[in-house]
Amino acid sequence: QGRIGLIADECPHRRVSLYFGRNEENGLRCVYHGWKFDVTGQCVDQMNEPQQFASKVRAVSYPAVELGGAVWIYMGPPDRQPPPPNFDWTRATDRQRGLTKVVEDCNWLQALEGGIDTSHAPIMHRALKSNPNQPGLTASGPFVQGGAPVLELDTTDYGYRYFGIRKLGADQQYARGYHFVMPWTQIRPGTDGLPGAESKNTESHGHHWVPIDDQHTMVWNWYYCFEGELRDEELDPQTSGNSFITDIDVSDGFRARRNRSNDWQIDRAVQKTETFTGIHGVNTQDRAVQELMGPIVDRRREHLGPADRAIIFARKLLDEAVRTVADGGDPPGVSAVYYDLRGADSVLPAEADWREELLPLMASGSDGQ
Repeated sequence: QGRIGLIADECPHRRVSLYFGRNEENGLRCVYHGWKFDVTGQCVDQMNEPQQFASKVRAVSYPAVELGGAVWIYMGPPDRQPPPPNFDWTRATDRQRGLTKVVEDCNWLQALEGGIDTSHAPIMHRALKSNPNQPGLTASGPFVQGGAPVLELDTTDYGYRYFGIRKLGADQQYARGYHFVMPWTQIRPGTDGLPGAESKNTESHGHHWVPIDDQHTMVWNWYYCFEGELRDEELDPQTSGNSFITDIDVSDGFRARRNRSNDWQIDRAVQKTETFTGIHGVNTQDRAVQELMGPIVDRRREHLGPADRAIIFARKLLDEAVRTVADGGDPPGVSAVYYDLRGADSVLPAEADWREELLPLMASGSDGQ
């Protein structure tokens, strides 16, 4: 019937893995003794039992929904199930969005904090010259040419929106707006400062960081446009470090081809003349620095500054959310208020009100409030 479900790996009969299970009509059948389970975990047939008691047996199961080419699972209390995660990108057509995923070898918060840190991007990801042989943020673009950012942050019902405001020459500013949707999502402008990506605010990009265990994370990477369609090369972007063609080994559990075992294939000659890191792919660079910290970092030894405001506030919100849930409440990010969010950026006169310019662009149908 086209329904999707998630059930526990072990068959509740003899605890055999259902990895070998037969995906039959409206159910998954264990190959050991033929017990069959529907998408809710209910046992519906027992091939080895002359007197069946299937109605009394259930496998552990979780509700699932397919949106935007991904399967989403809710694993919390049934009576607290939130609305489905209808992010704006999930409602785009297949020709308007690209989606990949890759394993990152560190804890999920470490990966997330790297993603919501705007001050590192035009430093680490920059190209050193025009038309480099490796991908990097355009050396002449406003992201790289702008000064160190002043960070502004607005608390919201879903987490916060935040802005990096960079002085650009004597009479301009570059304003770049993001969203952090609790507890695991970054939404950013679609330009990324890469060659050929003009600041037209018709695309938005982002990540979802999903913990696998305490030391490994699955990073979902999405790209979509809300006007026209993506070009073929944008559906699986090979400058990002997230391409299923060039960067990720799907047959090896979605592991990155450039990883700790090969020093992320850093090229010191490229680092000297082409890009700031010498590592191919913007998000490969992110994974490299985050993974080389170690899987879990002692943050007591950090020295944070004003440019780390987004990270500082995310930690505060997450700590408060843990306490809220422990007390029986709902944390930010579970209601549908994030559905229409988008990132946006703009080059403006130095005296312009950047909020007046950006806020109407940061959600579909937004009034800027």
